[in-house]
Amino acid sequence: MASVESFAFLKPRNRRSPGASGAGMADNVSPAAESPAMTQTPLPSILQLTPLNPSYRADPHVALDDLRARCPVYRDETAGSFILTRYEDVRAMVSDRTLWRDPIHAEPAARISRGLDAIPEGVPRSEAASILTLDDPDHARIRQPLTQAFYARVARFRPEVERIVDEALDRIDSAKPFDLMDTFCVPVPIDAIASILGVDHARLAEFRDWSEGLIQGLNPFRTPEQTTHMERSSEALIDYFVRTIAERRAEPRDDLISDMTRLQGEGVPINDVELRINLTALLVGGNLTTTDLIGNGVRLLLLNPDELAKLKADPGLIAQVVEETLRYEPPVDATGRIASRDMEVGGCPVKTSQAFTFFLRAANRDPERFENPHDFDVTRARIPHVAFGGGAHICIGAPLARLEAQVAIPKLFDRFPQLRLADPAAEPIWRTLPFFRGLERLDLAA
Repeated sequence: MASVESFAFLKPRNRRSPGASGAGMADNVSPAAESPAMTQTPLPSILQLTPLNPSYRADPHVALDDLRARCPVYRDETAGSFILTRYEDVRAMVSDRTLWRDPIHAEPAARISRGLDAIPEGVPRSEAASILTLDDPDHARIRQPLTQAFYARVARFRPEVERIVDEALDRIDSAKPFDLMDTFCVPVPIDAIASILGVDHARLAEFRDWSEGLIQGLNPFRTPEQTTHMERSSEALIDYFVRTIAERRAEPRDDLISDMTRLQGEGVPINDVELRINLTALLVGGNLTTTDLIGNGVRLLLLNPDELAKLKADPGLIAQVVEETLRYEPPVDATGRIASRDMEVGGCPVKTSQAFTFFLRAANRDPERFENPHDFDVTRARIPHVAFGGGAHICIGAPLARLEAQVAIPKLFDRFPQLRLADPAAEPIWRTLPFFRGLERLDLAA
């Protein structure tokens, strides 16, 4: 889990701009950066490309558009990573299955990759990390059976999602303004993944609290109270999954944990520690990002009434609405890889074990790929976005996230046809969690 200390390496250093005299430009930046302007305005560090920077938090595309135009590939020595912002480069790289994902392969200078990963000695990587950062053969060994079982459940999960959404809507008191994030966007995803895992309904509030606590592991500037909540939640979830895995092995139920213990019994080579780690990753990943997907989608429709009118006139557009939300305001800013060989990217030479950071948000608004990229257009011609990454590490939770958003958003507007922003002039309150884009609150009136 990240800590304040692990982000200390992101503080900007006193350094010359990459165009200044000294090291050759070709060693640091792509040819597109060779312009006088670059010597006048230093390229940003990764810290400046997070919501910890107020200007980036307000509008990330001011910086990302400038960066993509001036220097779509460059190395940030502060973080020890090559930053990519162009769609063509990002899509090719996230789809390249020969690149490494595990930070253990990164050079010592790759401070952002190695700093955010605890690499314990003497512990197998598969028992210290989830499939999010594992490489083959462990990645494929664990992901393939988990994906098979998980997707089979998602394929028949729509009625349960509809029930969860309806119950969340029933709890909203629309007689006064309400915070949609707290009342709807947060509970729906956690209730959904809890249902798939087979959590007893009586323990749902407890499970939701643990999930919220564990998310603090992604907050490098958490308070002591938040750290305590995180640690308590982690211990509780470990205990819960250890006991539940054993119980489901003895007495299977109709849930994902039982599916996985059955596969273990049939010879699938996943041990209980690996299973627990990856079930926890499903819980945390599906909770935060789907919450943001639903919240961002609702806000965009309220800000673009013509697009909302299109959806109301043709509910069949909901899949396109969700995809355009993912392109326009994705929940995740960036992802990364490690070079598994010497290579060249965008004219930049890259050595084995050097790190990449791919800005998915910048790629999704690249004008070379998307016409009028800063327009939210729910009838846009379908061009694949990269909000879920790609390749072997494409987001395992993507089908469930899409399903939840496709059910939740239309049901919300059906239930409250006059839904509107409580204060249209109010500035949005974005979270400051690095590399994520989601609202702290979304005050609405019905």
